[in-house]
Amino acid sequence: MANIAELDRKLNQMILEGKILDAFDRFYADDVVMQENETEPFRGKEVNRKREEEFVNSVETFHGAQLRGEAVTGDVSYGEWWMDITKKGAGRLQLSQVAARRWKDGKVVHEKFYYNAG
Repeated sequence: MANIAELDRKLNQMILEGKILDAFDRFYADDVVMQENETEPFRGKEVNRKREEEFVNSVETFHGAQLRGEAVTGDVSYGEWWMDITKKGAGRLQLSQVAARRWKDGKVVHEKFYYNAG
């Protein structure tokens, strides 16, 4: 069985280094399901990779990010994130969110983001 804490640390470190798409390619399952708050989930690696590309391409300037806390229980990992970015056409934003990831066979099979959309 994969060490979820170790895998999650490696994934998070790649994100902090700005290697978001490389991390996605390495750590996400082909049948991954991703969801933001209670919106309809997006299914499959191809669909979600495109969404990740859209996010990365929407960032004009990356000012910094922090992983403020993390936890692992069973096959689920949690990370509390803070990010400071300037998005193209939207200005500078500071974002906070919690990412909950469910792992199977060393890959993320489900990820849900919790944040205040208002």
